[in-house]
Parts: sequence; C-alpha cells; structure tokens
Amino acid sequence: MPSGRPLWQVAGKRDLDQEVEAQQWIEAVTGEKFAPGLPFELALRDGVLLCKLMNKLAPGIIPKINTSGGDYKMMDNISQFQKACIQYGVPDVDLFQSVDLFEQKNIYRVTMTIFAIGRTAHKHPEWRGPSLGPKPSEENKRDFTEMQLRAGEGVIGLQAGQNKGATQAGQNFGNTRKILLGK
Repeated sequence: MPSGRPLWQVAGKRDLDQEVEAQQWIEAVTGEKFAPGLPFELALRDGVLLCKLMNKLAPGIIPKINTSGGDYKMMDNISQFQKACIQYGVPDVDLFQSVDLFEQKNIYRVTMTIFAIGRTAHKHPEWRGPSLGPKPSEENKRDFTEMQLRAGEGVIGLQAGQNKGATQAGQNFGNTRKILLGK
C-alpha cells in the first residue's frame, strides 16, 4: 500500500454512518445525487461535487469548475474547493490534504472536512438550507458588578469540599515520627 500502513488501519478509521450522513447532506444542498453504486470516495474524487457544494453555500465562490480533463484538472478542483473552504470560514486545520481524497489515503479526513463545512454553515445567517452536524457553541458573555464579584469571595465552592462535620481529630496512623537531637 502506498501510504506504508496496512489497508485495515486506514479503512478502520472510516465511519460509514458519517459518510452516509455527509453524502445525504451534499445531495440535499446541491440537488444532485451521487452516481448509483459508486463509493463515497470515488464520487468525490474529481472534486466537481465538492466545488458545486461550495457554490451552493456561497454562490460564485468557485468561478470555474473543471468538468473534463485529466488528473491535473481534478486536483485543481480539489485545490479550488480547499481555498473556497478557507474563504467561507472553515479553519484550515479541518481541511483534508488533496492526496487524502485523490489517492484515497484518508477518506476519514475528507468526511471530517465536510462536517466542518456543515458546522461553518451554521455561522452564516444567509444559509437557510439543511444543516450537518451539531450547531457550534456561541459566546455567552456575562457582566458582573463589583458587588456580585465580591459576594462570591466568601463562598466556599462545593469543589473545595465542606468545612463542617468530620475532622482529623483522633486519627492515628501507626507510629508517630520521633525526632532525635544530637545524633
């Protein structure tokens, strides 16, 4: 295997349920079905569906999609898709590398990138289409008065335990320590 790892290790990371969920979301957003019988990774390999996905989320973000041509054109589609993801707000750490998809080395990373796009779509109020994955958390900033902050200083939190009831009085664990002077 070209990656140096056995096939079972690469395939073992894949989550088929997540792939199905990602496929259904792509189909719902783009309005196009994956070719029947074509595996997930091969349907996305040329980058055309991924580019169409980004153009649905952000119209015109990818001006030209290569629908014919050789491997170079397919790799160009994947590269355009990745640039569009960054423009759309997907963190670059969530993006797969081109070879992950093109050479089918790490399809799990491809699936996780699609989920990252789904999370990012939640942040765009103009997007009213279907969602994928959980909605990201939002900041919930609170402003406390000086009096409220001071009131909390005298309270012993539950994490600190309690200060009532049990003490260590009367506990004896073996011999006491003897200090001998002058030796």
